[in-house]
Amino acid sequence: MAKADLPTRYGRFSIVAIKGRGADDEAVAIYHGRLNAANNTGKAPLVRVHSQCLTGDVFTSQRCDCRAQLELSLRKIAKAPSGVLLYLPQEGRGIGLLNKIKAYELQDEGLDTVEANRRLGFDADSRDYDFAAAALKALGVRSVRLLSNNPDKIEQLERGGVRVVERVPCRPRTSHHSRAYLRTKKNKMGHLLARL
Repeated sequence: MAKADLPTRYGRFSIVAIKGRGADDEAVAIYHGRLNAANNTGKAPLVRVHSQCLTGDVFTSQRCDCRAQLELSLRKIAKAPSGVLLYLPQEGRGIGLLNKIKAYELQDEGLDTVEANRRLGFDADSRDYDFAAAALKALGVRSVRLLSNNPDKIEQLERGGVRVVERVPCRPRTSHHSRAYLRTKKNKMGHLLARL
């Protein structure tokens, strides 16, 4: 849809707006370097597929590790020969901002993130990565070194035609406030996290 230069504190990127066929199929990607298989290094680009988290990314909430993962990913991508950060509007694991705050309220009452989402009538994780795979392919990316701890994301990208040649752990330093959240991601959602 549109492309512009984007200087950041992590490095210089290009930003592109991507629109798909569905009403909710939109995202932005920031990237640098040559993204296709013919890049100078012969290595797949380093890629982070990041779901929007207003409370973490913008307001620096320590209930989650979203901002810490975003910042770690931007630092690593900026240092790589080529890379992409695809930012998807899938707030609250796909349940939306208002429902996410309702889930927070339930967590304050003692439920974990999975239990709260289910109490609200949602899956533990309602995100879909079909559009993410299509967006990466539109950028010329067919294989990736993926910054992720989420095995479902890997599986869905592969199913969408993007080959994950390497999973790069995305494990930044986190606050003690997010320990229970991370344990739930590991124990109930199968995220690939070290001992907590």
